[in-house]
Amino acid sequence: MPGIVDRVGTVRGRPTLALTFDACGGPGGRGYDADLIALLRAERIPATLFLNERWVRVHRGLTAELARDRLFAIASHGSRHSPLSVDGRSAYGIAGTRSGRGVLAEIEPNQRLLTEVTGTVPRWFRAGTAHYDDVAVEIVRRSGLRVAGFTVNADDGATARPDSVRQRLVNAPDGAIVLAHMNQPRGATCDGLRAALPALKAARTRFVRLT
Repeated sequence: MPGIVDRVGTVRGRPTLALTFDACGGPGGRGYDADLIALLRAERIPATLFLNERWVRVHRGLTAELARDRLFAIASHGSRHSPLSVDGRSAYGIAGTRSGRGVLAEIEPNQRLLTEVTGTVPRWFRAGTAHYDDVAVEIVRRSGLRVAGFTVNADDGATARPDSVRQRLVNAPDGAIVLAHMNQPRGATCDGLRAALPALKAARTRFVRLT
């Protein structure tokens, strides 16, 4: 859909990937994949972390710590993790926002919270489930945010097996924005990324944050 960014710029001779990790919050979504973040730090892999308001309120100190690490860019994953719509359209069984005012209620509280906790105004937004309608996209853009989509869903909400995660990362097209999750420590996201790294390094893959 116009207005949604799902790829990043590339350079000649080296594949480029933008790894993004959602922290969705709410019941069953408040976890923290410390092994995944440790792997990114150990390998010096930059990433963009999309944090939901409910997750930030549980992990306020951790959010501030991640924001201080220049390896990471902090972005907004909304307030209630709702699909963004002006007529209530649902995605994956989750009801969407029902009006323009509802869209703003999904954007603004977490924007204020992240700014307060990190000291930096987020510039990117990804809705819960990454679903939008065209009016909602325009509201996000008029709020001063860029709308992040994705090219590759790497972990199916942290339910995919390690080899599936590995294959999706290794086969991601040049310039792909990769969507995965950092709030499910029992998932296979970390193991899949670790398994993919030898091939990605051999290809001289360039990892970038969303800027």
